[in-house]
Amino acid sequence: MSIDLDKLEMQLTDEEGRRLKFYFDTRGIPSIGIGRNLRDVGLTGNEVTYLFRNDIDRVGQELNDNLPWVLDLDDVRQRVFYDLCFNMGISKLLTFVRMLSYAQTGDFGNAAIELHHSIWDSQVGDRARRLESMLKTGEDP
Repeated sequence: MSIDLDKLEMQLTDEEGRRLKFYFDTRGIPSIGIGRNLRDVGLTGNEVTYLFRNDIDRVGQELNDNLPWVLDLDDVRQRVFYDLCFNMGISKLLTFVRMLSYAQTGDFGNAAIELHHSIWDSQVGDRARRLESMLKTGEDP
């Protein structure tokens, strides 16, 4: 005998609810989705990879829509911009006007300096050092 997964999903959605963002259930347990207990169940490795790849697809689309020239850069510098966008979001990245202007014209040394002089730099520490070096040199650290 097999279970009707569609009916089970409808049943559990009615009972648990369907939340696209983190919430605390009635017992204070952090949850997401259709009653996924993040404290005790968490995520599997495959689920983490699935979410990550969806995030990278979203970041790539955001870069393409807002900074299409980034996708013409070498692999190392593209990864810098993916990393920045992944970390701070496209809205915040777009506020780095001078850094983006330097990078778009190929002046990666000054782009790295602009990144270094940002508040973001002091917030992320070693991550900033690595990304600034990658942006400046076009080489992995």
